[in-house]
Amino acid sequence: MTVYTTTGSPLGELTLVGEETPDRAFVLTSVTVRGQRGEVAVQPRWRYDPTPFVEAERQLKAYFAGELRDFDLPLAPRGTAFRERVWAALDTIPYGSTVTYRELSARAGSPGAVRAIGGAVGANPLMIIRPCHRVIGSDGSLTGYAGGLDRKRALLTLEGVL
Repeated sequence: MTVYTTTGSPLGELTLVGEETPDRAFVLTSVTVRGQRGEVAVQPRWRYDPTPFVEAERQLKAYFAGELRDFDLPLAPRGTAFRERVWAALDTIPYGSTVTYRELSARAGSPGAVRAIGGAVGANPLMIIRPCHRVIGSDGSLTGYAGGLDRKRALLTLEGVL
């Protein structure tokens, strides 16, 4: 069963979506901010329940307070094998640092597939948790962020990059 909740953040209201697995475990499948490109639309068949998201909300709050650098949550985003490989490569970018799309393409095992990497990064369903905000242009510019460049700038400022 798909469940969701919403929570406030310095970036705006976040929608958190997750799934209860057959063994009654819980996995986070999506974190989006209101107004972002690709924002998740709550479906009528989903159940509102903030209880399974207590730990995710705690970690997000700690991140925004500057007290958490690495998230430790069960994740289960859905995507193609290529996208999932790119999203896993996002996890290798340390807090407070950035990589270029070209560098990320090498980490994801697809050197030279910069455009495709950009598309996969833009489709990242776990904003903030999977740090797509840490990917920048080859010239060091802040480019492409589904949540908008102001939010990307805010996250990189929080992490001390800017």
